[in-house]
Amino acid sequence: MSWFRRDDSNIEGGGAKSVRTEGLWIKCDSCGLVIWKADLEANLMVCPKCGYHFKMDARTRVAMLLKPGYELVDLQLKSTDPLEFADLKPYKKRLEKAQADTGLNDAIVNALGTLGEHSVVLSVMEYSFIGGSMGAVVGETIARAVDRAHDTRRPLIIVAASGGARMMEGIVSLMQLAKISAALARLDEARIPFISVLTDPTTGGVTASFAMLGDLNVAEPGALIGFAGPRVIEQTIRQKLPEGFQRSEFLLQHGFLDAVVTRKDLKNYLSRALDFMAVPA
Repeated sequence: MSWFRRDDSNIEGGGAKSVRTEGLWIKCDSCGLVIWKADLEANLMVCPKCGYHFKMDARTRVAMLLKPGYELVDLQLKSTDPLEFADLKPYKKRLEKAQADTGLNDAIVNALGTLGEHSVVLSVMEYSFIGGSMGAVVGETIARAVDRAHDTRRPLIIVAASGGARMMEGIVSLMQLAKISAALARLDEARIPFISVLTDPTTGGVTASFAMLGDLNVAEPGALIGFAGPRVIEQTIRQKLPEGFQRSEFLLQHGFLDAVVTRKDLKNYLSRALDFMAVPA
């Protein structure tokens, strides 16, 4: 009869055998479809059923847009916690956790490479790093990207994904809005193209500065774009907002965006746009 008895002695821990599937499947926030993670990644993090665009990390987005052989730059900058800020936990602890989770020093990645036939400067925000918030390091890194574009006369592309200014750095964070805007004004005077790509979400001080200053402002489908959040606006004006308010399609209809482009078409769209926006010698 021992032949019919289950022997768990060779199983680690002596317990019943289990199959780990955590993280292998992802549920679509829009239609509820459960998707095999590998299939979702192969589809550029877009739901194959409804087209919902999941968030994409900065390094994956750089690899999606640029040809192999690109160079990541300006990754060494770190915040010094100028205010020694603490709320539920010290800001330094939040930074350390975000750095460990993302492998980045802050919420931004700069890259030099080729998109289509064009040499470009690409700056991409990382939402997983404290909500992609913009502090001194993000501001300085984007300003360096603008300067590189200006000095090398390469087109600049910035991909925004942010909850806005980083409150833990106070006025230091707010100063970045003017700093980047001033740098972009120099780029405009030199007649060097700047394309702004807005993804979900792009809000707060990022929207109030560089994200809406592009020669061409492009957004992904369904992206939340605005300054204050919908709930804050509704509570302030005491009115119900229209359906889809602050989503990219709504903003396109009302003239705040030039185009809404799906992720699979974005690379070709940007390449064709740069063909028309040729940098003068």
